Amino acid sequence: MTMTTTNPVPSTLSASSQRLPFLDWVRVGAFGLLILYHVGMFYVTWDWHVKSQHVGPALEPLMLLSNPWRLSLLFLISGVATRYMADRMGPGELARSRLPRLGIPLLFVMAVLVVPQPYYEVVEKIQYAEGFLAFYGQYLSFHQGFCRGDDCLILPTWNHMWFVAYLLLYTVILSLILVAGGGRAMIRLGQGAWTRRPWMVLLGPMLILVGLRLALYDRFPVTHNLVWDWYNHAVSFGMFLLGYAIARNADLFDRVAAMRWSTLVWALLAWGAYVYCWSLWTFHDHDLPVDGDILRLIARTAYGVQQWTMILVVLGFARRHCNRSTPLLRYLSVGVFPFYIIHQTLIVVAGHNLSPLALPVAVESLLIIILTVAGCFATYELARRSRLLGPLLGVR
Repeated sequence: MTMTTTNPVPSTLSASSQRLPFLDWVRVGAFGLLILYHVGMFYVTWDWHVKSQHVGPALEPLMLLSNPWRLSLLFLISGVATRYMADRMGPGELARSRLPRLGIPLLFVMAVLVVPQPYYEVVEKIQYAEGFLAFYGQYLSFHQGFCRGDDCLILPTWNHMWFVAYLLLYTVILSLILVAGGGRAMIRLGQGAWTRRPWMVLLGPMLILVGLRLALYDRFPVTHNLVWDWYNHAVSFGMFLLGYAIARNADLFDRVAAMRWSTLVWALLAWGAYVYCWSLWTFHDHDLPVDGDILRLIARTAYGVQQWTMILVVLGFARRHCNRSTPLLRYLSVGVFPFYIIHQTLIVVAGHNLSPLALPVAVESLLIIILTVAGCFATYELARRSRLLGPLLGVR
């Protein structure tokens, strides 16, 4: 029974003279991809909160195109945004400003907005029939009895808000690092010789990500359990610190832009290898033509290669083509956080209630996307106009 899924960056970059608008475009675009990805989770065979009647593996290769890197990219962009904030305030002020900015929405969503997700999950998976209000009472009382065998739903849950919880933790740790004088070392790393050598820009982080996948993933698969998610922490916190370190290195981003076509080739080859492994596990699980250990080695290596090269691809093409700030970008940059807060609940509610209509898959999925996007904008506009809801939804 799934407890969590995925995220975005709840803050805009500094308005300083060194601001790089393409990074805001990346953040907004990554969130748009996130909506599509979570709609896709309604249709694939992987475990998720609710499922369509049209479940099948057909969409899964396309999902694997973004699966390895989308959250790592968002943590990197979060580190960039945090660097811009840290440059204009002390470490203590940074932590004090982020605690309410991230913590208040996190608590509000866990107490209120996320609740329909586990409710519809138990309705679909264990045929819960006592109604939403009865479930909400059990949710608030920390009821732990919603189980399928040994797989139990942990309540309350943060589901997709795990990203915000982790980001809050990483920001506090970074503030302590800055207090201890570690900020200069990170900045030197972000301006180091490796950033001036394209082959090191490509291979350095890539090999680290491959090594982490091979060394940690077996023992610590991704769970979004804050105290036992060490592979996820190693990757996510590492990308967050890397974003902080390279935030003002415009020359590095220019090199990444120059590498964009070659890194795209790397990324597509790695994706192809990863999909090949997926296809064997999906369709030939009981008669694998390749030794299982070798197949895992190939898959995890391909995952790490794709993880970094796709980040370079996105940053490179955005640096080349998306360098202008616009009123739309400024509007969406503030809206990304409330969009993130509400989007998954909207998808779950829309998907669960549309599925019994037995609509064609194209119609059903399009309706879910339209309802989700409309609900995101409505939530954002409501938060902008409400002094009460603004802080709860991350706008003020």
